[in-house]
Amino acid sequence: MKKRVIDIIYILLGSFIFALAVNLFIIPNDLGEGGVTGITIILYYLFEWSPGLVSLILNGILIIAGYKFLSKITTIYTIIAVVFHSLFLQLTMYWSISSEEIMINAIFGGIFAGVGIGLIIRVGGTTAGTTILARITNKYLGWSISYGLLFFDLIVAFSSYFIIGMESLMFTIVMLYIGTKVMEYIIEGVNPKKAVTVISESPDIIAQQVNSLMDRGVTVFSGHGYYSKTSKDILYIVISKQEVVKLKRIVQKTDKNAFLTIHDVRDVFGEGFLDISKT
Repeated sequence: MKKRVIDIIYILLGSFIFALAVNLFIIPNDLGEGGVTGITIILYYLFEWSPGLVSLILNGILIIAGYKFLSKITTIYTIIAVVFHSLFLQLTMYWSISSEEIMINAIFGGIFAGVGIGLIIRVGGTTAGTTILARITNKYLGWSISYGLLFFDLIVAFSSYFIIGMESLMFTIVMLYIGTKVMEYIIEGVNPKKAVTVISESPDIIAQQVNSLMDRGVTVFSGHGYYSKTSKDILYIVISKQEVVKLKRIVQKTDKNAFLTIHDVRDVFGEGFLDISKT
């Protein structure tokens, strides 16, 4: 129950921040948006229809059409997100900030939209609309949710060209890209680490030095070369970005012919990193 309450608080906060992105940065600067929000903005520019009301109607239709692709709790969270996002759009309709620099507004529009949508998706909800399509592509095509959203959002954004013009469209694309990157960090984590794979003729020496000099654990996998068929121990080590240089030096001094790959990872849980029970 405690987790559900916290999740709903995140959804309400995300819905509010996303509404601010629309009313403070997007509409006042004649920018576009993606998904259902982009369609509601286009209709607002054309007919001055309430974005909050139109968003509620369109997203309601999409929830009915796509609920079978969502779990029960995700459907409930999505309904909460859609209702409160529409409400916050209405309540903050006349809010404003004094900034006429369109690039700054596009940047902050992307940041606010990315944080708002990211908070909703991170706890298992969606904003309906293209988020449902993004979840479908994530499930069946393996696309990340953030880039699935970008793909579908760009389709809507490009259609707004005939309303907002080329310059505003270009700023909209910049805003959507920024929003996607921010959303990616909110959803996938803001705790970037490096995962290092080492294949060496001296794995024991390297592992021992990583343990003693860096105070990091080492996982050892058994493998063999496809061509040589020679068995080898493969080392897997997770470290911070600041420790990469130190690990490289250890490997270089031990075995100059070692094979080493470094990968970006996020949200690392376990001893020496984050406690998963506190997330």
